[in-house]
Amino acid sequence: MLPPTLAPRTVLDGGLGSHLESLGHDLTGSLWSARLLIDDPAVIRDAHRDYFAAGAMVAISSSYQVSFDGLVAIGIAAADGEELLRRSVALAREARDATRPTGLVAASVGPYGAARADGSEYTGAYDLDREGLRRWHERRLAVLADAGADLLAMETIPTRDESRALLDLIAGSGVPAWISFTVAEGRLRDGGSLADAFADADAIDEIVAVGINCSHPDEVDGAIRAARRSTGKAIVVYPNSGETWNPATRRWEGVAGPTPDRISRWRDAGATAIGGCCRVGPDEIAEIAIALRDESGD
Repeated sequence: MLPPTLAPRTVLDGGLGSHLESLGHDLTGSLWSARLLIDDPAVIRDAHRDYFAAGAMVAISSSYQVSFDGLVAIGIAAADGEELLRRSVALAREARDATRPTGLVAASVGPYGAARADGSEYTGAYDLDREGLRRWHERRLAVLADAGADLLAMETIPTRDESRALLDLIAGSGVPAWISFTVAEGRLRDGGSLADAFADADAIDEIVAVGINCSHPDEVDGAIRAARRSTGKAIVVYPNSGETWNPATRRWEGVAGPTPDRISRWRDAGATAIGGCCRVGPDEIAEIAIALRDESGD
């Protein structure tokens, strides 16, 4: 059964890291926005509050790029890493409780490539197979599942091997989760079939929704069609603004953004929950909230 607010016209939040950058924070290091969990956690809570105030019904935690090996590489012990993962959920819950008590908190389970900080989540060029990925994700997923979130957001997954590893871990746990993929030209980043990846997820009771994120908005229509062919589960879509990430310069290039006609089209096609990822900020989330509210006749 779906969490009660993950229903038609659910508004997801936007890009946490890019919003923090817009507020003047330098996130060019290997930990991205997770660095602020250590240096200035209050600003993360405030960023979540900005999204809830804009109309978001779901906050995705700042745990996306937190990994035990990444933290050890900068001198942070594994036990402290567990505390940072729990803190990421606690900050989102504090923001939710203060701003939108009926909202949900989704604990972000980012891909292996994000922790490598080399852009490989956009290529799927990994050095681990399915079993290696399962072992890599296992401890972090267990901590986040126990951190007090309403569900897990297993997001920006570029390959079927990685999605299967995560599904292996979540199956039978009783922990609700969604899984969303990053895609290009209608396929997973390594060229694999998105429809097949959705079908894998359809077999797992704990998966309450499937979808895509951290992809160009032009990818959404095809992804919704692929999901509808493969599963009856809810569909989440939260694409980037349409700009392109340059891993060499660690900057976004180009101009685009969500538009009311796209939002309405995605909703009509079957998207259950709509939000944004990189470079989609509170202003754009407010536009999505207005478009979905207007469409409902409320």
